Order: sequence, then structure tokens, then C-alpha cells
Amino acid sequence: MHFGDFYYPLPANEPVLSYAPGTKEKAALKAAIKELKATKLDVPMYIGNAEVRTENKVSMHPPHERKFVLGHYSEGDATHVRKAIAAALKAKDKWANLSWENRANIFLKAADLLATKYRFQMVAATMLGQSKNAYQAEIDSACELIDFLRFNVHYLSEIYRQQPLSVAGVQNRVEYRPLEGFVLAVTPFNFTAIGGNLPTSAAMCGNVVVWKPAHTQIYSAQLFMRILQEAGLPDGVINMVHVDGPVLGEVVFAHPEFAGVHFTGSTGVFNYMWKTIGQNMSAYKSYPRIVGETGGKDFVLIHKSADADVAVAALARGAFEYQGQKCSAASRAYIPSNLAIEIKKKLVAEVKTMTVGTVENFTNFVNAVIDEKSFDKIEGYIKGARKRDSKSKILVGGKCDKTEGFFIEPTVIETTDPYYVTMCEEIFGPVLTVYVYDENKFDDILKIVDNTSAYALTGAIIAQDRYAVETATNKLRNSAGNFYINDKPTGAVVGQQPFGGARASGTNDKAGSILNLYRWLSARTVKEVLTPVRDYRYPFLQEK
Repeated sequence: MHFGDFYYPLPANEPVLSYAPGTKEKAALKAAIKELKATKLDVPMYIGNAEVRTENKVSMHPPHERKFVLGHYSEGDATHVRKAIAAALKAKDKWANLSWENRANIFLKAADLLATKYRFQMVAATMLGQSKNAYQAEIDSACELIDFLRFNVHYLSEIYRQQPLSVAGVQNRVEYRPLEGFVLAVTPFNFTAIGGNLPTSAAMCGNVVVWKPAHTQIYSAQLFMRILQEAGLPDGVINMVHVDGPVLGEVVFAHPEFAGVHFTGSTGVFNYMWKTIGQNMSAYKSYPRIVGETGGKDFVLIHKSADADVAVAALARGAFEYQGQKCSAASRAYIPSNLAIEIKKKLVAEVKTMTVGTVENFTNFVNAVIDEKSFDKIEGYIKGARKRDSKSKILVGGKCDKTEGFFIEPTVIETTDPYYVTMCEEIFGPVLTVYVYDENKFDDILKIVDNTSAYALTGAIIAQDRYAVETATNKLRNSAGNFYINDKPTGAVVGQQPFGGARASGTNDKAGSILNLYRWLSARTVKEVLTPVRDYRYPFLQEK
């Protein structure tokens, strides 16, 4: 029996470990990396109560060490997608009817397991599988994922407390139901935390989920799946499949019980999903929820009043942390003419200090890009700039080598054309393009920043002049869903900066906030009249 309402207060953000020399965490992380490399994994799909393996084995390799085999995963096909949907729907009623406190405590336990027992294993898996350095893996696969789980429990608890007004003789209430059907979660390679959040945020609300992680993130995704199981997640609530996107879409988007998609990935794929769902509307029981965070062409706008050192630090970190493979990474920068010489000189000097190499050498700031397809695409942009036409030149970096791993030096391109190709197109790699503008034409450059890209994810203004800050904040209101003042445009923290953008960057449903969770709930209003009327007649009908 249920005889109480259980509320979960606002948690604190998970502390970030430093991995500084001599710390216990540094030794523990190195030991975890060694242990993982000594074990070859055979990763199954998780469908219902079964670990499903196939004859089609795909090898997993660290991007920075191409020849090393971490293990293999079983690749599935359409039959496995159908089985995952069936398993989810079989689990649906029992999961949806589970009391809130028992649902919530599964995810809180998973957060605690991540924070303690599995922390270094998860960080190590992210380092090896996705080529993240220790700090980037820590803030992602440990801290952010822990925060997603804990804060979402709190936010959902807040939603459940929101109830309508009741008046004399009438009792009103709202029930927050899960969606009718199953939810599809499609997650990217670049953040283990996103891989964990997209399926669990929907599941936390009582939904059942089919989860397709990016193939290049399966190595860390499987560990999180096992953590959820250890935390007590019932079979079938989240089902993880390894299939190609078109195979997945053909089955899922034709299913009458499809209730929504939680997506992070490319704008092109998301647009195709939206189109397909629209064409299939007559097949569905209800209107599916479509939630997505897609690409970015994120900017740093530097005002003539800026502190040059602040600007350089924002560019260096914003553009080159995790090889620029963040949807929020600084990709285009606008430098005022009065600071151009100083900023370019200092930025070039800083980039030259960045070492590139394997994650196992903790002194490397930059590691490998995710795979050969990405490497070739990024190298193509650099080769284009290296032609040294009248519009572009490489200020620093530009070396690309995929002999041992997919290594690309952090690269800064300068262009004389604010609409040059690398100022407009998403590159998703360690490439920053800078454009020098007339320091006295700030209003003009604001218009260029606003209309250069179809994306509107993140952006930053670096300035000491408060009038300039306010002007940029207002004029660029629709240019970025996350806007930063005197900081890099990356590093949103759960509970502090709800994350998401608009325009071609997605639906702006703000992962890691209460806003996102509303999308996975369906409200039902219940009115009970305590003293029912017994006559249809109203007083106005009487003349006397």
C-alpha cells in the first residue's frame, strides 16, 4: 500500500576530481585503464531479460590506438528492434504502476554506484572508447551523468507536487502519466552522460525505452547498462540495441505504439526523423513527442573592451577541449581590430603548447578524433584552408596523421571573409576560424554573427563594457540557447545551465532541467465533486 508522498530535495552537483599528481584518484584511474585493456569484452544487446549476441561481431578500438582491440559488440538487425519493442511494451504496465519512490530510488542508486564503485571504471571506459582525457571523461561520464540522475529525480518530484486549485465542494488533482507506448532514445558518441540521460530521463517518468547508442560509444554504454541493472532496473524498461540507423527507423517509426523520440545527433538525421514521423502520423495511437538536440556552429564574439587573456583562454578551451567534438565547441570567433595582433599572437602561442596523443599519457591536452570518417572530413576542411587562397590561411596547427590513431593538431584558421566555409559549416573537430572586424563596427558584426549560421546552440561575448554586453545579449537573443558572458561557450552544468538550442540546433527542451521531463509525461486532470448537483436548473432561469 502507498500511504505517503515522497519528495526528493535539490541535490548538490557531484564534485569534480582533479587527478592531480600524487592523488589517490589518479592512481585508481590508471589502474582501471590497465584492467580494462587487459580484458576483451563481448558486448551483447540487452533485450528484456536476455543478453542477446549475434554472429555479426564488430570490433571496438580506441580512436588513439587503432590497432588495439577493446573487444567486440554484437550487431543486430530489424528482428532485434522488434524484439526490443515487444520487451518494452511487455514491461510497460508494471513499470508505469510502480510507486514513485521505488522508481526514483533505482536511479539514485545508479548515481551512487557511479560515484563510488564504478567511477574509475566508467571514466576509464570513456577515455579508451571515446578518446577523452582524464578531466574531460571525469566531468562527463562521472559528474554530469551522476548529476543528470540525481537532479532529474528532484525535478520530477517537483512536477508531481504541482497540483491544481480545489474549491469548496470540488477536489481537483493532476496525474502525470507516462506516454502511451514506447520511447526511442538515440544517443551520440561524444558524451557518455548524454548516452545515459536520454533513456533514463524518459524511463524515470514511467516510460519504457528502446535505446540505440552510437556504435562508437557502445564500450562505455554497456557499462552504464550493467550499472542500471545492478541498481535494480527491471527487465525490459530500457532495452539497448546495436543496429544501423535506417534499420532502426524503418521499424520504430512504423510502429503504432511509437510514443516519442529523445535524440542527440546530426541535424540531417533529426530532420529525416521528423519528416518520417509526420508521414506516418495516421499509424500512431497518439502524437509522438519529438525532442532533439542537434548541431552547432558556436561563436565567440570579442568586443574592443575585452581582456585579451580572457578571450584567448575562452578560445583555447572552448575550441580544443575534447578535440572540438562538442556540439557547443567554439568554432568561429570574431576579433576586434584593436586587439587582433595581441589575441592572435597569444592564441598561437597557447596552441603550440598543447600536446597531442594517447589518453594514457595524462599530459596530453588533445587526443584523437572519434573515427576515420570524422578524421577525413576534418582534414578536408584543413586542406581547403591550406590552399592559401585570398580568403584563408592557417595560423597554427593543421597537421593530420591517422597512422596510429586519428590525430589532428588543434588548428586556427584566419579568414578575411566572415562567410568563409569554415565560418559557416559544422566541422566537429579541433578547428577554430577567426575573423578580424573593424572595432568601431560592433553593430554590423552582431548582424553577421546572427545570420551566418542556421544553428543556434551556444555563443559567448567577451567584453568589459557593460553596454556592449547588454547589446550583444539582446541582439543575439535568438542566436544561442546557451549564452555565456566572459567565458567559453562550453561546459554547461546540470542544475546550473540547462542545455539546448533552437533553430537548426534542436527543439531547445533543455536537458538536465525540469523542462525536459515534461516532454515525457502526459497529464490527466481528475475532478471529483463532493456534493453533486441534483437539478440541471441554474438560478438565472427563475424570473421571481
